[in-house]
Amino acid sequence: MSRSWRRCLDASLAPVGRLQTPPQLNASQLAHATDRQGELVAHARPVMQYLYAQTRDTGSMVILADERGTLLQTLGDTDFLGRAERVALMQGASWHESQQGTNAIGTAIAEIAPVVVHGPEHFLERNGFLTCAAAPVMAPDGRLLGVLDISGDHRGHHPHTIGLVRSAAQMIENRLFETCHGDTIRVRFHPLAEGIGTVAEGIIVLKEDGWITCANHAGLSLLGLCPADLGAMPVTRVFQIGTSELASWGRRRPGEIMSVIRNNGERIFLRVELGRGARQIIVPSHPQEEACADSLEPLNTGDAVMKATIEKARRVVGKPIALLLQGESGTGKEIFAKAFHDSGPRRSKPFVAVDCATLPENLIEAELFGYMPGAFSGARKEGYAGRIRSAIGGTLFLDEIGDMPMAQQARLLRVLQEREVVPVGGSKPIPVDFVLVCATHRNLKTEMEAERFRADLYYRINGLTLMLPPLRERSDFAALTSRVLRDLSPERHLYLGDAVALAFAKYSWPGNLRQLVNALRTACALLNDDESTILWDHLPDDLINELRQASQSLDISSMHLPQEENLHVLSSAAISRAIDISDGNMSEAARRLGISRNTLYRRLKIIKS
Repeated sequence: MSRSWRRCLDASLAPVGRLQTPPQLNASQLAHATDRQGELVAHARPVMQYLYAQTRDTGSMVILADERGTLLQTLGDTDFLGRAERVALMQGASWHESQQGTNAIGTAIAEIAPVVVHGPEHFLERNGFLTCAAAPVMAPDGRLLGVLDISGDHRGHHPHTIGLVRSAAQMIENRLFETCHGDTIRVRFHPLAEGIGTVAEGIIVLKEDGWITCANHAGLSLLGLCPADLGAMPVTRVFQIGTSELASWGRRRPGEIMSVIRNNGERIFLRVELGRGARQIIVPSHPQEEACADSLEPLNTGDAVMKATIEKARRVVGKPIALLLQGESGTGKEIFAKAFHDSGPRRSKPFVAVDCATLPENLIEAELFGYMPGAFSGARKEGYAGRIRSAIGGTLFLDEIGDMPMAQQARLLRVLQEREVVPVGGSKPIPVDFVLVCATHRNLKTEMEAERFRADLYYRINGLTLMLPPLRERSDFAALTSRVLRDLSPERHLYLGDAVALAFAKYSWPGNLRQLVNALRTACALLNDDESTILWDHLPDDLINELRQASQSLDISSMHLPQEENLHVLSSAAISRAIDISDGNMSEAARRLGISRNTLYRRLKIIKS
């Protein structure tokens, strides 16, 4: 309320004293304003009649205002309507905050949020006899259409009025959804299957390419979105399902409810309704392989730190800001850099990767900056453009830049400052234009203090520093493993056996993502054509030894036991540990095990029996 009062003071309103008569539309102007919001009025009128039936004989009125604060429709008790007219609370009057001070209608417009203003909380003293509760009514595309309000005598204030108004506003929003978007995909959702079809359900509308274009207020709230996200958010950023899979479900099982996982790991229930435009969507043979909104999205498999890192990277895509990726070896810095490049406007231009740690010191200058014909003994007679010039128009990725010799650091700094390069043996500078992404496993600040890395170069390449988490610290290990297996063997659905999954989860993975991918690639090669579960005999011997040493709580060496008994013991241990480290959260435990919650409950029942 304090923000509203400050706005009133800034508008030079005075709480007491003589006030200017607020604007009042005549009959013709009011008819025009009502026609302008004809769809809102048409859908709001039956809801207002329902509200009035609930509040009749309580000394109150139900009001619909447009987005400018003009009162379009009113219903109320006759005795109270007379009192309300004395303060211009009637059709055609403006209750914008700049005209009437702090009040539920005007302040709800200013805040775009439900508001209760009771008695002396009104800025103008003459309105102090009122108690008002108002909620905004949003269009499907996120625009503010108007405000629904219940106003009455402050002595009849009831704390549940705001809940009634909010529910009624959602009813109007949902009715607006029913009459539009017939050519698109409409998704109704709620955390409870029984919530679909109620006033509390969320609704979103998707274009054929999977972008969320419209949502009701409940939908935005349930997904943690804001109106500005509409038109800028693909469905794959909120649900672990793509447009083609949604369209396929809507065709095969119209009206049925499906269960999906949100990208934050929570389960939610959906009902898909297809319009005519949805028929244009081609359903691939593997819908889960549908193209993502950008090339960074496949890297988001549920870890909160990684998700935040990706979101930061997205904000600088296409901008002249150098990216510095830090993290342990094998955390996927080059994969991240390539995805960053492929997500930007230069995706069709070269992505040139240079590993500064593997280039011989006597060749790094020629390799980076190029050379002229005959520049040195053994040089190509036609000369060499160099890696920097090869990246013109695209992205230059300097991996392990912390290992670059000091002399070459000085030359690189000059290239970055002047945006031009002089080849070895040449004298004429050549303009260069590229996006710079650097990576290192070293702590460059420590390297600077030890005078092994130039401070001026560090601050040149450090436009935005992103830390890629090591594999042992990521919370999305099960989802990440599933993603890697799907990439390695897209034609089959492969899984880790329970005992292997538990051992993998306990292992520290010193080689990080690179080590995991290599281990899974080997396992896929060792699987028979009729096998889909990765077990111990599909793993390299050296990895089995390391897993045995790391898994002190599991007797992996007991592989000589009959397979059924061994798997039962390991499966029980895996499930118990997953539940323990998830603090009893069964959904989280199921995600860590890479199985559904229903499967987890079924296996628990078997264990207890």
